[in-house]
Amino acid sequence: MNIYYCFPQGKAKALTMSYDDGKVQDRKLVSIFNRYGIKGTFNLNYGLMDQSLRIPAEEIRELYRGHEIATHTLHHPTIARSPLSRVAEEILEDRKGLEKLAGYVVRGHAYPNGSYSKEIEALFSSLGVAYGRVVESVPDFALPANPMEWHPTCHHSDPKLMEYGQYFADFPKKQYLKLMYVWGHSYEFDQNTERNNWGVIEDFCKLMGNRPDIWYATNIEIIDYLQLLEGLRFMADCSAVYNPGANSAWLAVDNDRIVEAKGGCLTSLA
Repeated sequence: MNIYYCFPQGKAKALTMSYDDGKVQDRKLVSIFNRYGIKGTFNLNYGLMDQSLRIPAEEIRELYRGHEIATHTLHHPTIARSPLSRVAEEILEDRKGLEKLAGYVVRGHAYPNGSYSKEIEALFSSLGVAYGRVVESVPDFALPANPMEWHPTCHHSDPKLMEYGQYFADFPKKQYLKLMYVWGHSYEFDQNTERNNWGVIEDFCKLMGNRPDIWYATNIEIIDYLQLLEGLRFMADCSAVYNPGANSAWLAVDNDRIVEAKGGCLTSLA
């Protein structure tokens, strides 16, 4: 009997998007995501929200509803050049402020200016951060090997964006779990009018959105689900699985049967 981990509803592919800085162009980007059923993670600086051209604090909760609000430090410093005590304050104060606005626990992060170190990774983990997105892209569609150094697939300005997207959308094999992760800044769409950047992201979302075989998830939803899979407890003969978590996990048995292992339950796989 072959048993494979699946994404929710037995899917084998997931798409996530990540955008930094909370600029006013997020309004248009969120509307595009919502139109095509795509979920995004938005990495915000609580200490900069009173600046012009940024989404104001009073708009945060409603604008990003259904998406993820994540940290990007309080003031966007280059943290690998800063004392760890200051880095700790930057992340904690950002978390505190964003949690007041979001109304939930904020656990995600994107490193400002792509700056981080092993010491910062350890510090952030101890301060309640579940993952950290870096800026170096790796177009292998792999799950994060180290959530605190989570490499995206590509930036939205990558000339191969649509090529990657088409490959991902067409990928037929279900024995692998594939993840496509696109990142950027929404204000970049206004900076290259010759290329019609808004048209690029619109075309990408149209290609990738509303597909029944793709799980559309925020960064933290992916991390939490992977941790849920790690926590599953299988009988020695794999005839059943116990899920100690609260949410359902999904498994493929012999490639032709999808099993939902509900939280708190022992589920037969035979």
